[in-house]
Amino acid sequence: MADVRVTYDSTVDAACVYFTDPQVRAQAAHMYPCDPVEVGGMINIDFDERGRVIGIEVLAASSKLPKYLLESAERPPSRPSRNTRRLLDALHDLWVV
Repeated sequence: MADVRVTYDSTVDAACVYFTDPQVRAQAAHMYPCDPVEVGGMINIDFDERGRVIGIEVLAASSKLPKYLLESAERPPSRPSRNTRRLLDALHDLWVV
């Protein structure tokens, strides 16, 4: 079975399934949005410059993808809290004069 890379951000309930070599970060040259009415949600298909499918983004992923897949997916780095962001913004303002 081929390995695919799956990422999942539970804060926005979005998953990406990548069909490219894990060592290579392919850039999407074109994105095709599936009709949200027909598929019951937002699903976007990414293509590379040669027209090959390189990934699929699924919004409302918890209702569209198997639970085991989301549980085993890579998670994005945690985001700083609101207070941490305020502190970073204040420090930035001190440095930018």
